[in-house]
Amino acid sequence: MTASAAPASRPLSPRGQTVVLATCCLSVFVAGLDATIVNVALPSIQRALGAPVSGLQWAIDAYTLVIACLLMFSGSLADRFGRRRVFQLGLGIFSLGSLLCSVAPSLGALVAFRAFQAVGGSMLNPVAMSIVATTFTEPAARARAVGVWGAVAGLSLASGPVLGGMLVSGLGWRSIFWINVPIGALAIYLTGRFVPESKAKRGKRFDPVGQLLVVTFLGPVTAAVIEGPRHGWNSPLVVGLFALAAVSVLGLVLVERRRAEPLVEIRFFRSPPFAGAALIALVALMTLGGFLFLNTLYLQDVRGYSPLHAGVLTIPMAAALAVFSNVSGRIVAARGPRLALVLAGLLLAAGTGLLIGAGRETATWYLVLAYVLYGAGSGLVSTPITNTALSGLPRDQAGVAGAIASTCRQTGAAIGVAVCGSIVAGGSGGFVAASHIAWALLAGCGVATVLLGLASTGRWAGAHAERAGRQVSTHAMEVAR
Repeated sequence: MTASAAPASRPLSPRGQTVVLATCCLSVFVAGLDATIVNVALPSIQRALGAPVSGLQWAIDAYTLVIACLLMFSGSLADRFGRRRVFQLGLGIFSLGSLLCSVAPSLGALVAFRAFQAVGGSMLNPVAMSIVATTFTEPAARARAVGVWGAVAGLSLASGPVLGGMLVSGLGWRSIFWINVPIGALAIYLTGRFVPESKAKRGKRFDPVGQLLVVTFLGPVTAAVIEGPRHGWNSPLVVGLFALAAVSVLGLVLVERRRAEPLVEIRFFRSPPFAGAALIALVALMTLGGFLFLNTLYLQDVRGYSPLHAGVLTIPMAAALAVFSNVSGRIVAARGPRLALVLAGLLLAAGTGLLIGAGRETATWYLVLAYVLYGAGSGLVSTPITNTALSGLPRDQAGVAGAIASTCRQTGAAIGVAVCGSIVAGGSGGFVAASHIAWALLAGCGVATVLLGLASTGRWAGAHAERAGRQVSTHAMEVAR
């Protein structure tokens, strides 16, 4: 048995691999759906619970931030105790958290239940990615499988506003959480029935200091950005939060470099493709978090559309995202990640750039064009991020490497909501004028995706990736001895 293979008597057949992929996709769908379905309900939640803009930001970021903080821990937990076991546990916590969110009596309770729900959500995406990576061992087949996985994950993110609009308009905002419960129960059964257990040959030791430093880095950064407009950027609270984050990230680098089995494997960042993929995940997903937050408030509060109308108007974006997620897998399998990353960045910049000029009377065709361009770029970017992040690294580290990449995705989405929300909350010329600045920032993130994609996929980057992979493997063998 290989280091990360399932303890089965023989390899899975192609049909068995397909069933495993479908099960992982179903589970990832509900987690991705919940990351965006809440956006379309924000105006309804604001009216029902009396929430300020900062409260709406926390309703989104309580979920994405907790996931970002726990993803690496969940990835190492799965590698150590078994990916199927942790996957099922995550589904159970996620489903219970969804039920609690649906009965939340106040904004504070909703934020707390969203955080609890995210504890389960943190055990889904990185573990599903690891299951897919260890099930499909042939590189081209793995690239295609990751493309399908990315398409479903992307479709879930893009479907949130559409499905959410239907549910909010018909049944109220609490119904957006009901849908997760039966799907979660079905996914738990399918995982136990079809997904083989797998784990690393030697699981990593727990790293409580590293986990604490991750929390005290990501949490204060997000809190400072969200609360800055309300308390003032020079207030002791905000300055203190930024200072705590700076000290934590410095401590994280110093402490983790000295640990034999760190939570955050700093050695991975010696690989230019991995470091580039992490940065691309951060800036590209900033555009998604910011796009969904800004667009929801724009369509409902500025244009006066109903949740259903707003959701339907984003269908072209959802369709483009789903189609190009699948196209991305094929491009990466045939040509590598470079072309997909460059095209993704250009389309992200074009879509968000068009929305810089959006106002109260902007034509519908103009919005749809921007949505299609943005959706295509967002669909293209996921698969090459994953492929680039794993380039040159040992397969036995797939869970941890995938978790770090997913952490950057979630962090980017949380920061995107925090930054864009702070821009519109602190703007003096109203939402429309302030949103132009936010859209320009997101367009800049698209340009950064292009530049980082070019830098992290060249020959120099590939050569250094192989060297970094050998160093990680050597260190892992020394730790095992």
